[in-house]
Amino acid sequence: MALHLLTPTHLHHPSSPLPRRRAATSASATLAHHLLPHPRLRLATAASSPRTGPRRGMSAIRSSLIDPDGGALVDLVAPPERREALRAEAEALPRVRLAAVDVEWAHVLAEGWASPLRGFMREHEYLQCLHFNSLRLPSGGLANMSLPIVLAVDDAAKDRVGAAPDVALAGPDGELLAVLRSVEIYPHNKEERIARTWGTTAPGLPYVDEAITPAGNWLIGGDLEVLQPIKYNDGLDHYRLSPQQLRDEFDKRGADAVFAFQLRNPVHNGHALLMNDTRRRLLEMGFKNPILLLHPLGGFTKADDVPLPVRMEQHSKVLEDGVLDPETTIVSIFPSPMHYAGPAEVQWHAKARINAGANFYIVGRDPAGMGHPTEKRDLYNPDHGKKVLSMAPGLEKLNILPFKVAAYDTVAKKMAFFEPSRSQDFLFISGTKMRTFAKTGENPPDGFMCPGGWKVLVDYYNSLQTEGATAPAAATV
Repeated sequence: MALHLLTPTHLHHPSSPLPRRRAATSASATLAHHLLPHPRLRLATAASSPRTGPRRGMSAIRSSLIDPDGGALVDLVAPPERREALRAEAEALPRVRLAAVDVEWAHVLAEGWASPLRGFMREHEYLQCLHFNSLRLPSGGLANMSLPIVLAVDDAAKDRVGAAPDVALAGPDGELLAVLRSVEIYPHNKEERIARTWGTTAPGLPYVDEAITPAGNWLIGGDLEVLQPIKYNDGLDHYRLSPQQLRDEFDKRGADAVFAFQLRNPVHNGHALLMNDTRRRLLEMGFKNPILLLHPLGGFTKADDVPLPVRMEQHSKVLEDGVLDPETTIVSIFPSPMHYAGPAEVQWHAKARINAGANFYIVGRDPAGMGHPTEKRDLYNPDHGKKVLSMAPGLEKLNILPFKVAAYDTVAKKMAFFEPSRSQDFLFISGTKMRTFAKTGENPPDGFMCPGGWKVLVDYYNSLQTEGATAPAAATV
């Protein structure tokens, strides 16, 4: 079976999306019982979806069905003919060293995932984001922006920059990556940032421990110009398609709807149920060629999450085993780091997919959430993520598709949508329980995950146990 796990060489020439009024949704009969009604939108059929005529030199069918925030994708990567001069300029500037997570955010900014943002946030952008979850556009409208994308520096770096208008940014290894122009330095109030983003300052928040607590007490913002496309050389760069590359591929396939699924875990058959059921319902509504964007998060994740290379191998097996249709699925890596910030972060996940051209977004239980770091409870109300998406400023043009919870049906022996009337027949297999199965060699119930995908996880956890068994014993004093 041919797999559509794309590399940039498969993509055709970029072209601009045509403007389109947003498709709408309601709690009408077109939304069957598994697909929960969205309180603000009404989902139109393909036949009623407005579409402008083709522009000269463009094909009549366009699949980039939603305009990027601000009307145009931001592209902050210097063209090839400018890179030598830009590098020479950067060599002469004061230099700021980036942490690994900062490089991931520079990647996000450079490719336009955060459009219309053009660099690390200056103070007025940071305050809008922190207090209003949005940015005011020159037109007067709003673009959703729920997570601060900022660059922290310490006192020594602040002193090195001094009054310089521009600075060079270098990666953790010292290699020059970008220039930040017309910079502004302002205080980094960590407590306020943490409280407003997570709704708590409890110890043990993974992103806080990784990227905020050890960071400097100043933030530096400015316009970003990246020397060349950011690569990780980990064997997965061919999965890292930019928003423009994804839009081009949607056009190439002639999609008339694009629905995105965000995840940071291996794909089990409950996830596949949500994705396949979404496609089925879009077809029932009159769309002819809905395309799934299976879009795993590729930046920072907490230590007990399955690493990205293992997840990508597992996703490949899901398509190979036919759980998802390779002909109607695009697998690509979303380069953002993960905050585990619940309702605040799920807005970012949805907004970024607008910029990639998706006009439908699937949201389930407790999106972007996690367990409370110090108490035995969820950090966020599991229903608040999808409720917030239905009200969030700047997301009005995106069709939100909230689903009921999927669980293992012990009677049907497969993953199915949970039915409260027979709750005793359903088994909830959490990520923790799934990892325990894989670590101990115990198989999950038949129908929970495709055999090829499950083997990838078992092999991964076996490798960890082997490494632990062969590691030298710690010296004692």
